[in-house]
Amino acid sequence: MKKAKRISLLLSTGLVMLVLAGCSRSTVTQNSSGIWDHYIIWNFIQAIQFLSKIFGNSYGWGIIVFTIIVRVVLLPLMFYQTKSMRKTTELQPKLKALQKKYSAKDKETQGKLREEQQKLYAEAGVNPVAGCLPIVVQMPILLALYQAILRSQVLKTGSFLWMQLGDRDPYFVLPILAAIFTFATSKLSVMSQPEQNGMTAAMTYGMPAIILFSAISLPSALSLYWVITNAFSVGQTMLLNNPFKINKEREEKQKAEKAKKRALERAKRRAYRSKKK
Repeated sequence: MKKAKRISLLLSTGLVMLVLAGCSRSTVTQNSSGIWDHYIIWNFIQAIQFLSKIFGNSYGWGIIVFTIIVRVVLLPLMFYQTKSMRKTTELQPKLKALQKKYSAKDKETQGKLREEQQKLYAEAGVNPVAGCLPIVVQMPILLALYQAILRSQVLKTGSFLWMQLGDRDPYFVLPILAAIFTFATSKLSVMSQPEQNGMTAAMTYGMPAIILFSAISLPSALSLYWVITNAFSVGQTMLLNNPFKINKEREEKQKAEKAKKRALERAKRRAYRSKKK
């Protein structure tokens, strides 16, 4: 249930981002009004232009460097979120055992279930709600970066490598790379989960498809942003939530528990035989 709610939150947040991005496509300038446009998006645009001057007067490099800086600044939040999600995942067997124990739907039983769940969370030092807060915090920042590129006429006037940043990639290289990195990020995240369902599979394959078909028709500046932010996400996942390391640790823990159980059973059998003699 908790996992379903978290996935629903992610999907809802992503939908809100797409709606906001689609509804706000007017060009942002120094004369734009409003807190969001004038103080946030305009300053993001200015920062990208500043970095562009440092790195060879290329808006492409400005977008790349600023995207990386934003993702690095958000790393502590991502670390906290990943740590919280890992703890919650490890609690799933115990949570399912509680749900099975208190399976009756009457008010008293369900109240007891919630009480036991809260007790379990407290003992493990897990706050299920706090795990979602980093997502809520980082989304406006990433949306501001996205709109700074989408709604700046200046950033789309330059060229980068084989592309005009204001036109779509003629060879579809960036859309394909963006889709590949999006799939890699989703797949790596799913691999660390002990259980999967239809919704996680839909996200794993659905999001790359959405990114691919969107990037094909959008300016290359946005495709470049998607490539960099999703490539960074792959590295971030390998650093903070490496599924190969997690699964190895999980297997070793299971083997140790089985070995401990076998040793205990052998000790009981020996004690029983000694007592019988």
